[in-house]
Amino acid sequence: MATTHFFDYSLIGLAAALAGIVDAVIGGGGMVQLPALFAILPSAVPAVLFGANKFSAAVGTTGAALQYARSVPPPWWILVPVATIAFFASVLGAYAILFVPADPLRRLLPFVLFVLLIYTLRSRIGLEHLPRHSRPVAVAIAGSGSALIGFYDGFFGAGTGAFYKLLFVRGLGYDFIHAAAPSKITNVASNIGAILVFILAGKMHWGLALWMALLNFAGGQVGSRVALRYGSGFIRRAFIVVVSVLILKTFYDAYLH
Repeated sequence: MATTHFFDYSLIGLAAALAGIVDAVIGGGGMVQLPALFAILPSAVPAVLFGANKFSAAVGTTGAALQYARSVPPPWWILVPVATIAFFASVLGAYAILFVPADPLRRLLPFVLFVLLIYTLRSRIGLEHLPRHSRPVAVAIAGSGSALIGFYDGFFGAGTGAFYKLLFVRGLGYDFIHAAAPSKITNVASNIGAILVFILAGKMHWGLALWMALLNFAGGQVGSRVALRYGSGFIRRAFIVVVSVLILKTFYDAYLH
């Protein structure tokens, strides 16, 4: 890692900025950032790359979440318990990856994403903001969903932002704009849980992580401003594109790579 060339850092920074844009609009920036890390630094310890990826994603997502929250204040009554659940679930997921192989989940993921894509195409979810549950029911639904997604984020993580977005849109009836800040804040919570595990395991390269975080944050600011300007319809179209690419990417990784 110490001999990494300046050119490599430039390419990694470019990938981190692009990942920040994608992640801020809909989620799934990891599909840009993580493959770039493994391609540019093939001799690095994988856990170190996962740690840098999580750290930079958390910083970029935090910046995007603040941008969304200033325009559309999030419902903190649901976010506090849901984000707390996501945090602890992610810690469990990150520890589980030390003992349980991820291959079965990797092979299942493209088919899960395909079902979500078909459902989105056949419905108008995310275009209208129509919360349809009482507070206790909404907390129960979002808490259960965030427990599963948070564990997945710590364990594997590809496309987590899109899953959180769909949780608030499909599970609670939010439109994409109102789901933006809650999904980002919950994602930050699960990112932090996984980051703590990587730090405690001594798998964090701070120079790389901070450089990526700076560029990811900048990309997140651009992406969130674009999404706020063009609204839920634009985010829904971006969601469809990102999930489609995620299906191809995860299928390739699981069956062809």
